[in-house]
Amino acid sequence: MTDTARTLAEAHAWARTGTRLLLDAVAGLDEAAFPAPSLLPDWTRGQLVAHVAANADALCNLVHWAATGERTPMYASPEERAAGIARGTDMPAGELRSWLTGSAQKLADGLDRLTAEQWRHEVVTAQGRTVPATELPWMRAREVCVHAVDLGTGTVTFADLPKGFLTALVAEIRARRDLTALPDGPLPEVAAWLAGRPHSLADAPLLGPWL
Repeated sequence: MTDTARTLAEAHAWARTGTRLLLDAVAGLDEAAFPAPSLLPDWTRGQLVAHVAANADALCNLVHWAATGERTPMYASPEERAAGIARGTDMPAGELRSWLTGSAQKLADGLDRLTAEQWRHEVVTAQGRTVPATELPWMRAREVCVHAVDLGTGTVTFADLPKGFLTALVAEIRARRDLTALPDGPLPEVAAWLAGRPHSLADAPLLGPWL
């Protein structure tokens, strides 16, 4: 597999696909399913849903930054990020669904309103990276696609994610992890392994968590 360039239009499309997969999976959960464990260690499904909803709100801050030039960080502090996740512990299922759906729509609308010039404006991620606003749809695509799998409902696996997204994800994580070689296997399984998620690859070394 080789690194491939991804376009803004592709990242937009992957974010929309991942959002749809995630919302459909969450729609199928009853009240009792939210406190159940997700595939992320020590995270419930409710906490995971709250994290993705809070991520959309945080990315809306970066959209505002790109649109206005006003410095608005994703999160005011690490504590604010943690508080967003914690909200998923006690929030009723209906409120969680509404927050997830509403924040996703607000982000999508904000991205759609950015002008060609605003897309080039630089913002700073929660990890301190300075990036152009054109990175925002890709950041969201990673969140919704990977976490749709992490929800652990069995309705979404890495094999259900767009091939182009998986190729771009593998290229990015491989570069971040500074790996010179990848194990043989299907693209979805290699992507899952690189992301530190359950996979079916034989004899692949254990990797630490990512995202």
